[in-house]
Amino acid sequence: MTETPSVGTASWGRRILALVVDWFACTLVVVALIGPRGWSDDPLSGFYVLGVFVAESALFTAVAGGSFGQLATRIRVVRDDGSYGPVSLLRCVLRQLLVALVVPPLVFRPDGRGLHDMAAGSRTVRVEDLRTI
Repeated sequence: MTETPSVGTASWGRRILALVVDWFACTLVVVALIGPRGWSDDPLSGFYVLGVFVAESALFTAVAGGSFGQLATRIRVVRDDGSYGPVSLLRCVLRQLLVALVVPPLVFRPDGRGLHDMAAGSRTVRVEDLRTI
């Protein structure tokens, strides 16, 4: 029986870039839905963006392996059980709710996995690294 090789965690730079791309895209969706005036006048518009972000990133991660920003920056979220398979929708929702709290991703282990990944049993990896296994 052969052991599945370990895949490292994606860099902070890629993950932050993916978050910026996601946030920008989600902001555009909210502006398209409520209009530019609604965006500037509604004090809750930032929370609308957060809601769209959580929904978009959880759904895209469960279906395609990463949020829109993660797909664009060539990183994926996979199970951390050695199979590197897709993460279930429920675990993706849990993971994204923890990301929305901000602190869990900032508390991380030496391997780069944040509390949100540990709670969801996931790992954020580069596509290039997945192709080597």
